[in-house]
Amino acid sequence: MRKKTLAVLLTLSLCVSLTWSQGIRKAVYAGSWYEKTPEKLSRQIDFFLQNVKQEPLPSKSIVALIAPHAGHVFSGPVAAFSYSLVQGKDYETVVIIAPSHRYGFEGCSIYLKGGYETPLGVAKIDEILASQISKASGFKYIPEAHSEEHSVEIQLPFIQKTLPQAKIVPIVMGYQIKQTISTLSNALAKILPDKNVLVVASTDMSHQLPKKRANYIDTNTASLIKDFKTNTLIRKIERRENIMCGGGPVVSTLLYAQKRGDTKAHILHYADSSQYGSSENNVVGYLAAAIYTDVKAPEFSLTPEEKKELLHIAREAIKLLVLENKLLNYEPQNSKLLTKRGAFVTLKKRSRLRGCIGFIEPVMPLYQTVIQAALYAACRDQRFSPVTPEELKDLEIEISVLSPLKKIKNPRLVKVGKHGLVISMGDKKGLLLPQVPVENQWSRETFLQQACLKSGLRPDAWKRGAEIYIFEAIVFH
Repeated sequence: MRKKTLAVLLTLSLCVSLTWSQGIRKAVYAGSWYEKTPEKLSRQIDFFLQNVKQEPLPSKSIVALIAPHAGHVFSGPVAAFSYSLVQGKDYETVVIIAPSHRYGFEGCSIYLKGGYETPLGVAKIDEILASQISKASGFKYIPEAHSEEHSVEIQLPFIQKTLPQAKIVPIVMGYQIKQTISTLSNALAKILPDKNVLVVASTDMSHQLPKKRANYIDTNTASLIKDFKTNTLIRKIERRENIMCGGGPVVSTLLYAQKRGDTKAHILHYADSSQYGSSENNVVGYLAAAIYTDVKAPEFSLTPEEKKELLHIAREAIKLLVLENKLLNYEPQNSKLLTKRGAFVTLKKRSRLRGCIGFIEPVMPLYQTVIQAALYAACRDQRFSPVTPEELKDLEIEISVLSPLKKIKNPRLVKVGKHGLVISMGDKKGLLLPQVPVENQWSRETFLQQACLKSGLRPDAWKRGAEIYIFEAIVFH
């Protein structure tokens, strides 16, 4: 009877584990490998990033990073060298390629749906991109590969702090052999080049060696990475030489980058665990590196069809609310519309303003931002009464999709007709879209003054310590 009960409990435990891992994967290592309290974790990551001293890379596009995955007190200062390079960039998704430490299997496991949770929140899966990579590679989802693996989880707080708008695609690599490495790199090269995606290869360097020996081996490995000596790295990995625990993910990343064009690898920083408190007789090495190209990263854009779809859902959302007092339930299939973006919806009636509301920060997927902004512009703009059913046929809709804000110190960088403005001081903040100064024929100085007034500030606040942010917008109607 006891054996039967134990078997039932084990079966139930397995079922719960598999169900749990297919949705939101809970944090496993918070409180042991890194801080469990959101405030402490956030401050610690900020501290690591603020203490990075390095020159920006002479490049237009960072394709990939290499970052370590030990406990944050050991590898965090090194990982910060990689993530500081992309902080605030406009990547839509981060593909994390990490080794499996606790479960042996062939190929790779791609986490396809749901998200990974840390104390900083849930990093959502880019389900469309994950599915595309799975289809191109033939690699599926293997629950055991993710359930207790730390090499993905350790990266997430850095991603959440430096690229808060980005979704993720976690890929855990099993046995690191040439076929698996090549298959994954080919799939990435097929799917990613036309997308705004960053790849992160998660790896530590040599393990549990005396400091002098470890530093010597790691220096040679770093040189092979820098020179893209992928064949040599694969031979060492297949011979199970003690050079990297994530050698397969690193080489897949290098091969993918090479297929992108003229790429270069730059070693950003190296350290070993003895520098953070461990014995010099038994160290682990940590490397930060960036892979970049002079080919400019694709900027966010919308096709005519995507613009048409956004205008359609804005109109349908307004119509459904005004006529039936119902909210639109819409699920786009286009990954562009799932990208988190700020946006404003402007309503006009016979060319006269009828409402304008939006969201500055990229807090929601674009399609949701447009739906919400459209509803607020129609019914919650306090300057106007709510739109009536009789007005629907005469309503003109204009959508402005915003780029991320960029803080500037020199007001002369503001270009009328190109930039929108956000002026902020204390708890006061106001926004003017790029088309506003053009429609009103304002000069740069008038534009700045009007943005201050919109913020509830004196018109010269831009000269007196107010923060100035610029952005660009895709405007269509």
